[in-house]
Amino acid sequence: MTTTAPRAVGRPLARIEGPAKVTGTARYAVEYPLEDVAYAWVVQSPVPRGTLTSVVVDPTAEADDVLAVLWHGNAPRLEQPDDPELAVLQSERISYRGQAVALVVARTLEAARRAAQVVRLEIDVEPHDALLREDHPELYTPEEVDPDSPAVTQTGDVEAAFAAAPVTVDVRYATPALHNNPMEPHATTALWTGGDLVLHDSNQHPPGVAAAVGAVFGLGAERVHVITEHVGGGFGSKGTARPNAVLAAMAARVADRPVRLALTRQAMFSMVGYRTPTLQRIRLAADRDGTLTAIDHQAVEQTSRIFEYAEQTTVVSRHMYASANRRTGHHLVRLDMPTPRWMRAPGEAPGSVGLECAMDELAAELGMDPIELRIRNEPRAEPESGVPFTSRNYLACLREGAQRFGWEGRDPRPRRRREGSWWIGTGVAGATYPSSVMPSVARVRREPDGAVEVSIAAADLGTGARTILTQIAADELRLPPERVRVRIGDSTLPRASVAGGSSGSASWGWAVTGACRELRDSGRDEATFDTTELVERQDTEGKHAYGAHFAEVRVDADSGEVRVSRLFGMYAAGRILNPRTARSQFIGGMTMGMGMALHEEGVLDPAMGEWVNHDFAGYHVPVHADVEWIDAAWLDEADDDLNPMGSKGIGEIGIVGSPAAIVNAVWHATGVRVRDLPVRLDKLLPQI
Repeated sequence: MTTTAPRAVGRPLARIEGPAKVTGTARYAVEYPLEDVAYAWVVQSPVPRGTLTSVVVDPTAEADDVLAVLWHGNAPRLEQPDDPELAVLQSERISYRGQAVALVVARTLEAARRAAQVVRLEIDVEPHDALLREDHPELYTPEEVDPDSPAVTQTGDVEAAFAAAPVTVDVRYATPALHNNPMEPHATTALWTGGDLVLHDSNQHPPGVAAAVGAVFGLGAERVHVITEHVGGGFGSKGTARPNAVLAAMAARVADRPVRLALTRQAMFSMVGYRTPTLQRIRLAADRDGTLTAIDHQAVEQTSRIFEYAEQTTVVSRHMYASANRRTGHHLVRLDMPTPRWMRAPGEAPGSVGLECAMDELAAELGMDPIELRIRNEPRAEPESGVPFTSRNYLACLREGAQRFGWEGRDPRPRRRREGSWWIGTGVAGATYPSSVMPSVARVRREPDGAVEVSIAAADLGTGARTILTQIAADELRLPPERVRVRIGDSTLPRASVAGGSSGSASWGWAVTGACRELRDSGRDEATFDTTELVERQDTEGKHAYGAHFAEVRVDADSGEVRVSRLFGMYAAGRILNPRTARSQFIGGMTMGMGMALHEEGVLDPAMGEWVNHDFAGYHVPVHADVEWIDAAWLDEADDDLNPMGSKGIGEIGIVGSPAAIVNAVWHATGVRVRDLPVRLDKLLPQI
């Protein structure tokens, strides 16, 4: 092997799979060529609660092409899954509008769709409850919130601190239901071969999907081959198996041929999870010098009747600021609505809206610069556990970011700057996200041509994971990246953790590093490395990425239109492995945060139990025209207590805090506090 290659980590290498994607040769879940393939179309429930008593099929509808119409009355029986959402077509109960209640399988996509349109469902409809409210009589406190944090924490005497505090803030913030909309919808091509199952599936965890889908069909994970070569985005919604994978497998078994199933955009608003709406109450108490004496952050959220998912909304307030007295809590209610699930930065994204906007309100009460308020409340260790941080650098993000953004000289008073019809303001917010790592296994082999093959069952969602793993392996083996071939996206490869929770690069990179070192030191032609024991010995406390977001907005005094003139993020996220893909991750998250602040909102019709804007005609995600100027930068940081690369996850922190910075900037521009997101012109106009 050569030893002359320059270091690859830290270089802005372009995505290895980029040419395949832009030339259209990269294949996604329903693009693999197969003979005699059939197509499936999901029939969704038109009511939010009831009992499906019968499915009546029009015998004249696409009669020559329809192969099967499945529903709970005739569908193959499945094993009881850990996730009740995977028990598709197994029960007569309807738990939410949009739930899969039947499946049409046909020789053509058009025939499947047409037959599904004319299927008649006979349903005993029942009264439903779809509205989240703070005084709901069925609210309860879950035992844990995602992933395994306590639902409630308390330190000190919060009420006494509030009673004694000279300055307090007691405000309520609401965030709406937000919906995952990756470019590639949830999609599966399924085929059975000799009793084993092959799935071309769009997901974030091939080994996890193999295990989950195999379990419902009574198969071991080794008998389910999940291929996920390319994924068109996921944002958490593809982190576990979804009903489309089970439905496609069921249809393929019944039809005895390969079956393709791609969810429609409308179906993704109900069948694959969403970010729960939150109702947050946050109270801050402080001395007149800005020292926080109490933090109390409570959240009300929803889940479905069939599965409890409790988002960790107030966990962010356990890590950001010092205070001797603190309390956080979560309260949940089961509604006749779809099950919420992971969406980019679950918990921290909505929770930071409440915390960081309340900090801005406290700064205004104190007449203090909001950056200075945050600096004065910097903790020396984890505020609740006292565990030292492995690295933090939050204050450096605030100071360096402020300098680059041009914060100095800002008049903290609102409604002071106007150019023509535009009110102009600036805002800031902090950000944090856990730096986690999960057990993974990697294998490295020497090839006859002198190259090496690196194998791990990871998934690249378009973030550049394949490229980064190539860089890590190249450096460890002292090879140029061109001589490293990375194989991912296949459940038969060595086990990898999920591409989620900003943990992918750290988890997989650690395993790849170990395997490369083993290969190099042993002199053998193949080496495998399992990080399980190392990860299990690691303390999870005190490990976070941090950031500071800065926004400049202008608000039209006549129309209430809000435009984000500038959006800047400054991060402390460990060693940046690839600045090109990292910047893309950061600004992608920030743009998603802009959508959360100004555009995205599932508009609920409680009478019908559905979100009425379930497509891109009514649900607006930011596009290029919405983004005028955006940039991200990072500190030169490496945290060697986390993993051999010294890196932290960067997939989620871009969305944490950027919505609050924009909302705070809107207040600075107009003097109007909008506390229920998104900030729409109809909420601003009456007050400006």
